[in-house]
Amino acid sequence: MAMLAADRDQVTDGTPHVQATGAVAGYRPERTLRLSVELRRQFKRRRTIGIFALMVALPLILIGALQLGASEEAAENNRINLVDVATSSGLNFTLFVLFATTGFFLVVVYALCFGDTVASEAQWGSLRYTLATPVPRMRLLRQKWYAALVLSVGALLTLATVAVVAGGIAFGFEDIQTPVGIGIDQGDGLLRLAGMLGYLAVHLLVVGCLAFWFSTITDAPLAAVGGAVFTMFVFAILDQVEQLGAIRDWFPTAEEFAWTDLLQTPIDSDDLFRGIIQSLVYSAIFTALAFRHFARRDVTS
Repeated sequence: MAMLAADRDQVTDGTPHVQATGAVAGYRPERTLRLSVELRRQFKRRRTIGIFALMVALPLILIGALQLGASEEAAENNRINLVDVATSSGLNFTLFVLFATTGFFLVVVYALCFGDTVASEAQWGSLRYTLATPVPRMRLLRQKWYAALVLSVGALLTLATVAVVAGGIAFGFEDIQTPVGIGIDQGDGLLRLAGMLGYLAVHLLVVGCLAFWFSTITDAPLAAVGGAVFTMFVFAILDQVEQLGAIRDWFPTAEEFAWTDLLQTPIDSDDLFRGIIQSLVYSAIFTALAFRHFARRDVTS
């Protein structure tokens, strides 16, 4: 009776129970599932902790491998190659780490960050309850995409930061020595390194968005991550078939090492621009497909 009296008082006061859209009073779709909340959830997961732990450990492992693998023959070899240049300075070591991880390790990291977002919650059965909170379907997907982007870029920056610091301690904070024997001072080298990381962050979005699309299709995170990685590997293999000619230039893996052009003097930016534009186009297509499929997906079954 008291509740009914309170309801009558509310109606008498003119305060509506529902909005014109049918939502209850006070409900704001834009306030549901804030990015900080989603990031907090993702950072607490063992998968995220494991990724960042690997990003910290990998440069340290490579430093140990380079130091243990040093020999008198390598020291007496006057020919400049990537491994020898890696020990010239901390910046050189960072470039070596990026070169060693671009083709596989970072591909898996981006695929894991993006491909595990929606599929894992669908597998656990928590996706339907999140939407029933209620969180608008497109907002949920957008927030998860943003969170995956923050995690993947954060992992890339963690790898580079640890490589610079640990490499500098191990090999010195000297100028960059390019494989062709040209030196680049530290200031310019740091700017070029920032450009390389920016390029990689955009280029790797292709595999990330592809995994994100697969994540909206399947309830198995391993299928989404593995499918994206396998697809990129297939393109990487096909890229080695010279008989395909100019068709290879349109593969998503075509310009994966174009960031090394930033070591040239003067810098050749043609492949860099092509790689960025191509990566953004592929990423936009895969993201649009993910939103299109998730909008029609039955998440209640």
